[in-house]
Amino acid sequence: MADITTYPLLDKIQFPKDIKKLPIAQLTQLCDELRHFIITHSASNPGHLGASLGTIELTVAIHYVFETPNDKLVWDVGHQAYAHKIITGRKELFSTNRKYKGMSGFPKTSESEYDAFGTGHASTSLSAILGMATAARLEGNPTQHIAVIGDGAMGGGMAFEAMNHAGGKQENILVILNDNRIAIDENVGAMSQYLLRITSSKSYNRVKKKLWEFFNFSKFITQGLSRLGNTIKGQIVSKSNLFQQLGFRYFGPADGHDVVKLIRILSNLKEIQGPKLLHIVTVKGKGLQKAEENQVAYHFPGNFEPETGELIVPDEQGMPPKYQTVFGETILELALNDKKIVGITPAMATGCSLTIMREIFPQRVFDVGIAEPHAVTFAAGLATAGDIPFCNIYSSFLQRGYDQIIHDVALQQLPVIFCIDRAGLVGEDGPTHHGIFDLAFLRTIPNMIIASPLNESELRNMMFTAYSQRTKPFAIRYPRGKGVTPDWRTPLENLEIGKAKLLKKGKEIAVLSIGPLGNNVAQAIAKLENAGIFPTHVDVRFLKPFDKDILVEICNTHHTIVTVEDGTMVGGLFSEVSEFVVDKQYATKVIPVAIHDDFIEHGDMANLYKDVGFDVEGIVRRIEGLKD
Repeated sequence: MADITTYPLLDKIQFPKDIKKLPIAQLTQLCDELRHFIITHSASNPGHLGASLGTIELTVAIHYVFETPNDKLVWDVGHQAYAHKIITGRKELFSTNRKYKGMSGFPKTSESEYDAFGTGHASTSLSAILGMATAARLEGNPTQHIAVIGDGAMGGGMAFEAMNHAGGKQENILVILNDNRIAIDENVGAMSQYLLRITSSKSYNRVKKKLWEFFNFSKFITQGLSRLGNTIKGQIVSKSNLFQQLGFRYFGPADGHDVVKLIRILSNLKEIQGPKLLHIVTVKGKGLQKAEENQVAYHFPGNFEPETGELIVPDEQGMPPKYQTVFGETILELALNDKKIVGITPAMATGCSLTIMREIFPQRVFDVGIAEPHAVTFAAGLATAGDIPFCNIYSSFLQRGYDQIIHDVALQQLPVIFCIDRAGLVGEDGPTHHGIFDLAFLRTIPNMIIASPLNESELRNMMFTAYSQRTKPFAIRYPRGKGVTPDWRTPLENLEIGKAKLLKKGKEIAVLSIGPLGNNVAQAIAKLENAGIFPTHVDVRFLKPFDKDILVEICNTHHTIVTVEDGTMVGGLFSEVSEFVVDKQYATKVIPVAIHDDFIEHGDMANLYKDVGFDVEGIVRRIEGLKD
C-alpha cells in the first residue's frame, strides 16, 4: 500500500464538482489517496474490498467527465462502488459502511441522488440504463447514461437480453465493461474466454496502439472511423465483432488504472451517439498486494492489517462449523459413494463450499456463472438423465430462477435437490441479500418438498433424505454462518418426510418453529419455565408436506399457537398454520414471530434479530404476553 499519512486532495472532495476543480495531473494522487482511504477503513470495518479497489481510477474519471447526478450512472454489481460513494457526499459516513443504521454497502436510491439505481444483484445495469435512456429520449432530455458492469455479470442472461434490445435501438448509452477476470470466484464460460482473446491478441493490440496513437483518440474520431476500427478488429481477432454484431460500437481494451487516459477516452465517447461499449482491463484488489495475489479471499476479506494486508483470522477452535462447511463436507461424503451425484452453483462455489467436492471431483461440480435460471434448468436436464443434482443457490438469488423451478422442475416432477444457502436474515449485506421470501414462494409450488434444519446434524440428514427419496424436487434451506453443534458429524439418517419432531411437551401454548431459529425458541422456553410458563415446542422441519397430525393434536390441547420462522409472515409457516386452523374451524389463536410485510435494512445480526423479535428476549416477551 502507498505510504500515505494524510489526504491533502481527498480532504477537499465532497462531491464530483470538487474533483473537476483539480488539474488532471493531480488526479493520480487523488486515486492513491482514495485507495489508501478505502483500505484503511475496510481493514477494521470489513466490506467488499477487492472490487472497489479495482475501480478507483474509473470512478474518478467518470465523475470528472460526466455531469452526475444529472447524467445517470449505474454500477453493476454494487460492491465495486465504494469510491463512488466516498466522492458523492458520503466520505464521513464511510466508517459506518454496512453497519446497523449506517451507510449501505450497495448503491441505494434513497441514500443519494448519485445512486441512480439500486444494485445488489448482478446483470441488471444494462436493462436499467436502457430504460432510463429511453425515457430521456421521449422527454427530449440529452442526459448521458453510463453502466459499469463487471465481466462476470456480463455473462448473465439478463445482460445479454438487454444488449440484444439496446443494440437494435439508438439510445445514447455507454456500457463500460470492467474486465478483471474474476467476479467472486474465477470467471467461467465463453464470455470470459472471449475477452481474454481480445486482450491477449498481440496482432490486434499492435494495430490498436498505432491507431489510438495516430488519432490520439481525439474528438475528430467520427462515426466512420469508429466503424473502421471495428472492421480492423474483426479482421485481426477471430470473432471479435460480438459487441458490434449486437449493435454496439466497441472501444478498447484500455488500461483501467490510467486515470488520465480514461478521461481522454470518456470525453470523446461523450460525443459519439448511440450504444457504445468501452472495454477496460483492471486488477481486482489493485494497490494491496495480498488482495491482488488472492482475489477470491480478498473479495470480502474480513479484518486485516492495513499496512501488510495480512488477514486477521479469529481463533475458532472448538467452535461449531458454518452451515456452508457442513453442506460441503456432506455432499462430498455422499458423492464418494455415488458417482451420479453432481454439484451446481451459479458463481458461488467458494461461498457455498462446493469447492470441497470440487477438489476431489472437479468433473462433477459445475459453476455455471452468474446465471441462476440456467443453473435451475441445467439441473433439471441432468435429472432427466438419471444424475442426482444438488443445486446450491443463495436464497435471494434463487428468486431469479423462480419460473424455471415451476416450469422446468416442479411441473415435470424432477428430483432436483435445491440447497438454499443464506436463508433468513444475512446481516450487513441488507435487503438485496436477505433470504426471507423462499419459504413463501416455494410453498405455492406443487410437487415441492420444503425443509429447514434445526442444526447441522439435521442438515446432514435432510441432504441424505433428499438423496434417498428422489421422487420430487426437494428444497433445503439453511442460514449463513455458524451453527450450534461442534460435534455435528453424526451418522446419516433418513427422516420421515413431512414429519415434525416434538422437542418439549408443555401445555396451553405451543410454539412451532422451523429452522435454526428453533434454538432461540428452546432458550426462550427455558427462561419461561422459570417464570411458570410451560409451552410445547415442535420442530416443524418440513413446511411442505406439513405434519397435519401433530397440528390436530396441538389444536385440540392448546389455546394458542406461536409460529416462529426466519422468513416473511405472508405465505410461510404462519400462513400454513393459520389456513389449517381456519379450514378446520378450530378456535386456536395463531400468533406469528416472523418478518412482517416489509424489507429489512442492513446491520449486524444481533441488532436485526432484536428489531424483528427473533432474539431470545423478543420471543420470551411475545409468549409472556399470551399467558393471560
